Amino acid sequence: MARHPSPAQSLVASPLSRRSFVRTAAGVAGALGAGMLTSCDDPPTGVRSPVAAAKGGNGNGGGKGGGASPRNPLRIPSAGSPPSALTVGETTVDLGGGQLSRVWTYNGQFPGPTIVVEGGSIAAPGDRVAIDLYNDLADETITHWHGMIVDTPNDGHPHQAFQPGGSYHYDFPIVQRATMNWYHPHPHEKTGEQVAMGLAGGFIIRDAVERSYGLPTGPREIPLIVRDAEFDRSGNMIYKPRSGGFEGKYFLVNGTLNPTLSADSAVYRFRLMNGSNARIYRFAFEDGMPFTLIGNDGGFLPDASVQLYEMLLCPAERVDILVDLRDRLGDRLMLRDLDSGWDLLEITVDNDVSDDTVVPVTLPSIEPLGSPVREREFSFDGMSKINGQLYDMDRVDFQVPFGETELWRFTTNGNAPHPVHVHGAYYQVISRTGGRGQLYPWEAGWKDSVLLEDGETVEVLIRFDGYRGLYLMHCHKLEHEDMGMMSNFEVV
Repeated sequence: MARHPSPAQSLVASPLSRRSFVRTAAGVAGALGAGMLTSCDDPPTGVRSPVAAAKGGNGNGGGKGGGASPRNPLRIPSAGSPPSALTVGETTVDLGGGQLSRVWTYNGQFPGPTIVVEGGSIAAPGDRVAIDLYNDLADETITHWHGMIVDTPNDGHPHQAFQPGGSYHYDFPIVQRATMNWYHPHPHEKTGEQVAMGLAGGFIIRDAVERSYGLPTGPREIPLIVRDAEFDRSGNMIYKPRSGGFEGKYFLVNGTLNPTLSADSAVYRFRLMNGSNARIYRFAFEDGMPFTLIGNDGGFLPDASVQLYEMLLCPAERVDILVDLRDRLGDRLMLRDLDSGWDLLEITVDNDVSDDTVVPVTLPSIEPLGSPVREREFSFDGMSKINGQLYDMDRVDFQVPFGETELWRFTTNGNAPHPVHVHGAYYQVISRTGGRGQLYPWEAGWKDSVLLEDGETVEVLIRFDGYRGLYLMHCHKLEHEDMGMMSNFEVV
């Protein structure tokens, strides 16, 4: 039975070993019991911490009642051409209203800087990205360009992780259409901690097709990286690993606690991403206002936009939505997670402007992949295995012929949800049986991550026509990934 309610009724048309990971989780639990670590709920008197600021109301901490939490201006990550270098390290940042917290960052920014490039194809590449990654952490790391079609040396595979004080050079062309991807660490058995501590950033690809639609840009195109978090009594971010998946008590949007956005009476484009380790969000506006879905992981939806009232996103999923505020001057709107009750983003429509944006109805067509040459079965077993095997970084589990369409069938063997992510190619989701028993508008077109709940079988068509080499398939519940729910495969 699905853990989350179906939204269908609301739609409108030194490496840490697996054993060490478990010991670490147990150690944190023991430290809590012994008083070595303290609950986020009770910050000491006089400490100005995110925890203190988040208590009460419908804001951080969830639930209703109490007084309203103070709201902080939404941080908009800096955006521009790829930097020549990215440095990962610990930084003290302001989460809003002077509430300081130690987090892990790219280039001292939380989230990391949004990289913006021009798209292309294998035959006619767009921009070229050349970045040196420097490691100022106390542990090994490597960065994966999630959703990017790149060759194996640039993928950020766990075997490419490097030690503190070292560096890694990336150099790759952009060979795909407009979309929003992201980047995050991918060292084996350490991904969950490094992402939870703050390491993530957006990666936007543009092209001529996207520009032809006249979509909102500049201050009316806003990435929204939504995630949960935990803090110690001093307000510093901490990671409490659980085998079932890390879920924090507090939420952040673009690294901001209890954010608010002062908006124009205009159409806004929100690039919404679930950046949590494990939490699933059911996004909706508090007053039932509809929004228009135009894209997801792999870019524009096929053929037509869709008007929705709510949608369910698993970790790593992205959507591209338009919100029309032209008749909402003077209104206060709230983007909410219906499952937790968190009021994620307050939008106040303060500025009266004229806006002639046309919300698109027709979108580019996507060619179906067609009849598969072969089928493969993948069982996601418990919290740590695929097809009964724990991940081995040095083992290749299967080979995929280059340029041939295959049907991959994902099933569960307990302990879902499992967000299934594949490196090296996008896929087309064609069916879901059992469990929720249907596909959703945000699962159309090209995807790189799909939600697999208990009792479900999801079928996808996939074809690797970018590069040959070694790639990964894994559960994007990061604690499951760290415990071994990954598989190496080789495109030959």
